[in-house]
Amino acid sequence: MKNYRLRSRRQPRRRYSATLLIIGINIVFYFIMLFLQLSYGEKAVYEVALQPASILQGQRIWTIITSMFMHANFIHLFVNMLSLFFLGSFLERLIGNKRFLTIYLISGIIASLFFVLLAAAFGQDLTMPAVGASGAVFGLGGVLAVLTPKVPVYILFIPIAMPLWFGIALMLCVLWIVSAAAGLPIGNTAHLGGFIAGLAYGFYLRLKYKRKVAMLDSYFKFRR
Repeated sequence: MKNYRLRSRRQPRRRYSATLLIIGINIVFYFIMLFLQLSYGEKAVYEVALQPASILQGQRIWTIITSMFMHANFIHLFVNMLSLFFLGSFLERLIGNKRFLTIYLISGIIASLFFVLLAAAFGQDLTMPAVGASGAVFGLGGVLAVLTPKVPVYILFIPIAMPLWFGIALMLCVLWIVSAAAGLPIGNTAHLGGFIAGLAYGFYLRLKYKRKVAMLDSYFKFRR
Protein backbone atom coordinates (compact mmCIF):
# COMPACT_ATOMS: atom_id res chain seq x y z
CA MET A 1 0.00 0.00 0.00
CA LYS A 2 2.94 2.39 0.36
CA ASN A 3 2.91 3.27 -3.33
CA TYR A 4 -0.69 4.42 -3.18
CA ARG A 5 -0.64 6.84 -0.26
CA LEU A 6 -2.08 10.25 -1.03
CA ARG A 7 0.71 11.98 0.85
CA SER A 8 3.26 14.67 0.09
CA ARG A 9 6.89 13.58 -0.10
CA ARG A 10 7.74 16.25 2.43
CA GLN A 11 5.46 14.73 5.04
CA PRO A 12 7.41 12.66 7.61
CA ARG A 13 6.80 8.96 7.88
CA ARG A 14 3.91 8.04 10.14
CA ARG A 15 5.22 7.36 13.65
CA TYR A 16 1.99 6.54 15.44
CA SER A 17 -1.46 5.20 14.70
CA ALA A 18 -4.07 7.95 14.84
CA THR A 19 -6.75 5.28 14.68
CA LEU A 20 -5.50 3.53 17.81
CA LEU A 21 -5.02 6.91 19.50
CA ILE A 22 -8.66 7.85 18.93
CA ILE A 23 -9.83 4.41 20.07
CA GLY A 24 -7.76 4.77 23.23
CA ILE A 25 -9.20 8.23 23.96
CA ASN A 26 -12.74 6.90 23.50
CA ILE A 27 -12.13 3.99 25.86
CA VAL A 28 -10.54 6.17 28.54
CA PHE A 29 -13.32 8.75 28.21
CA TYR A 30 -15.95 6.03 28.52
CA PHE A 31 -14.62 4.82 31.86
CA ILE A 32 -14.14 8.37 33.15
CA MET A 33 -17.76 9.15 32.34
CA LEU A 34 -18.86 5.86 33.91
CA PHE A 35 -17.14 6.89 37.14
CA LEU A 36 -18.64 10.40 37.03
CA GLN A 37 -22.12 9.02 36.42
CA LEU A 38 -21.80 6.72 39.42
CA SER A 39 -20.53 9.63 41.51
CA TYR A 40 -22.73 12.52 40.33
CA GLY A 41 -25.60 10.90 38.45
CA GLU A 42 -27.06 11.96 35.10
CA LYS A 43 -25.93 15.55 35.63
CA ALA A 44 -22.46 14.52 34.48
CA VAL A 45 -23.90 13.24 31.20
CA TYR A 46 -25.47 16.55 30.23
CA GLU A 47 -22.15 18.32 30.64
CA VAL A 48 -20.61 16.38 27.74
CA ALA A 49 -23.55 14.99 25.73
CA LEU A 50 -24.91 16.89 22.72
CA GLN A 51 -28.28 18.47 23.53
CA PRO A 52 -29.87 20.48 20.68
CA ALA A 53 -31.74 22.80 23.05
CA SER A 54 -28.52 23.85 24.77
CA ILE A 55 -26.63 24.41 21.51
CA LEU A 56 -29.44 26.52 20.03
CA GLN A 57 -29.34 28.67 23.16
CA GLY A 58 -25.58 29.09 22.87
CA GLN A 59 -24.85 26.90 25.89
CA ARG A 60 -22.42 23.99 26.31
CA ILE A 61 -20.96 24.56 22.84
CA TRP A 62 -18.09 22.21 23.74
CA THR A 63 -20.50 19.27 23.63
CA ILE A 64 -20.34 19.44 19.82
CA ILE A 65 -16.92 17.83 20.26
CA THR A 66 -17.09 16.04 23.63
CA SER A 67 -20.17 14.05 22.57
CA MET A 68 -18.01 12.40 19.89
CA PHE A 69 -16.00 10.65 22.59
CA MET A 70 -18.87 9.55 24.84
CA HIS A 71 -20.95 6.37 24.48
CA ALA A 72 -24.22 5.25 26.02
CA ASN A 73 -23.02 1.78 27.02
CA PHE A 74 -20.26 -0.75 26.40
CA ILE A 75 -21.96 -2.32 23.36
CA HIS A 76 -22.31 1.12 21.79
CA LEU A 77 -18.62 1.75 22.43
CA PHE A 78 -17.54 -1.67 21.13
CA VAL A 79 -19.48 -1.44 17.85
CA ASN A 80 -18.23 2.06 17.09
CA MET A 81 -14.62 1.25 17.97
CA LEU A 82 -14.68 -1.94 15.92
CA SER A 83 -15.96 0.01 12.91
CA LEU A 84 -13.40 2.72 13.54
CA PHE A 85 -10.59 0.17 13.68
CA PHE A 86 -11.37 -1.41 10.31
CA LEU A 87 -12.28 1.76 8.39
CA GLY A 88 -9.76 3.99 10.14
CA SER A 89 -6.78 1.68 9.80
CA PHE A 90 -7.35 1.39 6.07
CA LEU A 91 -7.99 5.08 5.43
CA GLU A 92 -5.07 6.21 7.57
CA ARG A 93 -2.67 4.14 5.47
CA LEU A 94 -3.99 5.88 2.37
CA ILE A 95 -3.99 9.53 3.44
CA GLY A 96 -1.67 9.73 6.48
CA ASN A 97 -2.44 10.42 10.12
CA LYS A 98 -2.69 14.22 9.89
CA ARG A 99 -5.32 14.20 7.18
CA PHE A 100 -7.01 11.31 8.92
CA LEU A 101 -7.32 13.18 12.23
CA THR A 102 -8.54 16.29 10.40
CA ILE A 103 -11.37 14.57 8.54
CA TYR A 104 -12.32 12.52 11.59
CA LEU A 105 -12.80 15.63 13.73
CA ILE A 106 -14.46 17.65 10.97
CA SER A 107 -16.88 14.80 10.20
CA GLY A 108 -17.75 14.48 13.88
CA ILE A 109 -18.38 18.23 14.24
CA ILE A 110 -20.53 18.40 11.11
CA ALA A 111 -22.42 15.31 12.29
CA SER A 112 -23.20 17.10 15.57
CA LEU A 113 -24.36 20.23 13.74
CA PHE A 114 -26.58 18.19 11.41
CA PHE A 115 -28.17 16.50 14.40
CA VAL A 116 -28.93 19.83 16.08
CA LEU A 117 -30.17 21.70 13.02
CA LEU A 118 -32.35 18.90 11.65
CA ALA A 119 -33.81 18.22 15.10
CA ALA A 120 -34.90 21.85 15.21
CA ALA A 121 -36.09 21.85 11.58
CA PHE A 122 -38.28 18.76 11.98
CA GLY A 123 -39.61 19.57 15.45
CA GLN A 124 -37.93 16.70 17.27
CA ASP A 125 -37.29 16.56 21.00
CA LEU A 126 -34.58 19.16 21.53
CA THR A 127 -33.82 17.95 25.05
CA MET A 128 -32.81 14.46 23.93
CA PRO A 129 -29.03 14.10 24.40
CA ALA A 130 -26.91 12.41 21.73
CA VAL A 131 -23.53 10.71 22.11
CA GLY A 132 -21.23 8.53 20.06
CA ALA A 133 -18.46 8.44 17.48
CA SER A 134 -20.61 7.02 14.69
CA GLY A 135 -21.01 10.36 12.87
CA ALA A 136 -17.23 10.66 12.60
CA VAL A 137 -16.92 6.99 11.63
CA PHE A 138 -19.44 7.46 8.82
CA GLY A 139 -17.28 10.36 7.71
CA LEU A 140 -14.38 7.94 7.24
CA GLY A 141 -16.72 5.67 5.33
CA GLY A 142 -17.67 8.58 3.09
CA VAL A 143 -14.03 9.28 2.21
CA LEU A 144 -13.40 5.62 1.40
CA ALA A 145 -16.62 5.39 -0.62
CA VAL A 146 -15.09 7.99 -2.97
CA LEU A 147 -11.42 6.96 -2.92
CA THR A 148 -11.81 3.16 -2.95
CA PRO A 149 -15.44 2.48 -3.89
CA LYS A 150 -14.71 -0.95 -5.38
CA VAL A 151 -13.05 -2.55 -2.36
CA PRO A 152 -15.09 -5.70 -1.51
CA VAL A 153 -16.55 -5.71 2.01
CA TYR A 154 -18.91 -7.82 4.08
CA ILE A 155 -21.67 -6.01 5.98
CA LEU A 156 -23.57 -7.38 8.98
CA PHE A 157 -24.37 -11.06 8.51
CA ILE A 158 -24.68 -10.95 4.72
CA PRO A 159 -22.30 -13.65 3.38
CA ILE A 160 -21.87 -11.88 0.04
CA ALA A 161 -19.14 -9.38 -0.76
CA MET A 162 -20.29 -5.99 -1.97
CA PRO A 163 -18.51 -2.82 -3.14
CA LEU A 164 -17.52 -0.57 -0.25
CA TRP A 165 -19.59 2.39 -1.46
CA PHE A 166 -22.71 0.22 -1.52
CA GLY A 167 -21.96 -1.28 1.89
CA ILE A 168 -21.66 2.13 3.56
CA ALA A 169 -24.87 3.37 1.91
CA LEU A 170 -26.62 0.15 2.92
CA MET A 171 -25.63 0.63 6.56
CA LEU A 172 -27.07 4.14 6.53
CA CYS A 173 -30.37 2.86 5.17
CA VAL A 174 -30.54 -0.17 7.48
CA LEU A 175 -29.95 1.93 10.59
CA TRP A 176 -32.60 4.42 9.49
CA ILE A 177 -35.15 1.65 8.83
CA VAL A 178 -34.39 -0.15 12.11
CA SER A 179 -34.68 3.02 14.16
CA ALA A 180 -37.99 3.94 12.49
CA ALA A 181 -39.47 0.45 12.79
CA ALA A 182 -38.33 -0.28 16.35
CA GLY A 183 -38.40 3.28 17.67
CA LEU A 184 -34.74 3.16 18.65
CA PRO A 185 -32.97 6.48 19.41
CA ILE A 186 -30.34 6.21 16.68
CA GLY A 187 -28.71 9.45 15.51
CA ASN A 188 -29.38 8.94 11.81
CA THR A 189 -29.13 12.63 10.98
CA ALA A 190 -25.70 12.72 12.62
CA HIS A 191 -24.65 9.70 10.53
CA LEU A 192 -25.84 11.47 7.40
CA GLY A 193 -23.98 14.67 8.27
CA GLY A 194 -20.72 12.83 8.90
CA PHE A 195 -21.13 10.81 5.71
CA ILE A 196 -21.69 13.94 3.60
CA ALA A 197 -18.60 15.56 5.13
CA GLY A 198 -16.57 12.46 4.25
CA LEU A 199 -17.90 12.40 0.70
CA ALA A 200 -16.94 16.05 0.21
CA TYR A 201 -13.40 15.47 1.46
CA GLY A 202 -13.11 12.32 -0.62
CA PHE A 203 -14.01 14.20 -3.80
CA TYR A 204 -11.52 16.93 -2.87
CA LEU A 205 -8.74 14.32 -2.61
CA ARG A 206 -9.87 12.61 -5.82
CA LEU A 207 -9.62 15.88 -7.75
CA LYS A 208 -6.32 16.93 -6.17
CA TYR A 209 -4.56 13.57 -6.57
CA LYS A 210 -6.03 12.32 -9.84
CA ARG A 211 -3.06 10.15 -10.80
CA LYS A 212 -2.75 8.45 -7.43
CA VAL A 213 -6.50 7.88 -7.18
CA ALA A 214 -6.42 6.35 -10.67
CA MET A 215 -3.80 3.92 -9.35
CA LEU A 216 -6.10 3.07 -6.45
CA ASP A 217 -8.97 2.45 -8.86
CA SER A 218 -6.88 0.04 -10.92
CA TYR A 219 -5.55 -1.75 -7.84
CA PHE A 220 -8.81 -2.13 -5.93
CA LYS A 221 -11.13 -3.79 -8.38
CA PHE A 222 -14.29 -5.37 -7.04
CA ARG A 223 -13.98 -9.14 -7.02
CA ARG A 224 -16.55 -11.51 -5.55
